[in-house]
Amino acid sequence: MVTIGKYNRMKIVKEVDFGLYLDGEEKGEILLPRRYMPDTFDIGDDLDVFVYLDADERLIATTQKPYAQIGDFAFLKVNWVNQYGAFLDWGLMKDLFVPFREQKMKMEEGKSYLVYLYWDELSERIVASAKIEKYIDNEDIDYTLNEEVDLLIAQQTDLGYKAIINNRHWGMLYHNQVFKPLSKGDRIKGYIKEIRSDLKIDLLLEPMGYKKIEPLADQILKELSKTGGTLPLSDKSSSDLIMQYFGCSKKNFKKAIGALYKEHKIVIHPDGICLN
Repeated sequence: MVTIGKYNRMKIVKEVDFGLYLDGEEKGEILLPRRYMPDTFDIGDDLDVFVYLDADERLIATTQKPYAQIGDFAFLKVNWVNQYGAFLDWGLMKDLFVPFREQKMKMEEGKSYLVYLYWDELSERIVASAKIEKYIDNEDIDYTLNEEVDLLIAQQTDLGYKAIINNRHWGMLYHNQVFKPLSKGDRIKGYIKEIRSDLKIDLLLEPMGYKKIEPLADQILKELSKTGGTLPLSDKSSSDLIMQYFGCSKKNFKKAIGALYKEHKIVIHPDGICLN
């Protein structure tokens, strides 16, 4: 079954002068324009494509990668505004429409906003809404502690950074747990620290316990190998310098090089580390 506003795997039915027709099953044949055709193909091959509506509201396929699909939240820039609403750049030729009724405040050209993409049954097209609270709740939470999750930074508050977890739930990264610059719209990996009795979720940028040290230790060894066996970093280095190299906290860097030292894999000097 072909889903509009999503990625689909579709079979090539035939080639014509202006592109390929793909089997859209109950939706009929769907055109993949020639500019998006693969260099080599055979009739009957399966292609991974994104299906949406073109400027004439016809189903069209593309191998372009939109910044988001239906069911996603995304931070998108306004390309233009008219009397009906705003039109956002989402990485495709046709802009994404946000009707005025779905704007918290009147959107302005050139500015970016956090929106949710959905299929509007009334107009039968893909639209976006800036009223994202309608699409997030903290019900049906099924995370485990220390589970890796996808985060979208939604806003900065006095406490820290409010983030959307896996396109489903709200979570919070507290300032004292953030060791690198974050901005609204950033997509990063995070970890579940705690699920409170009031269903609020606390987050971390690194996993808890030794689980976070082993990958970092491997990363340090790889970097040492690439740089000839030495790095100008030690347990005395600044947090900013460590973050530039490895994107981690100084605390975890010290734990990782300590573990490598105990395993006799590195030597720690006052001004750096080197392979043993």
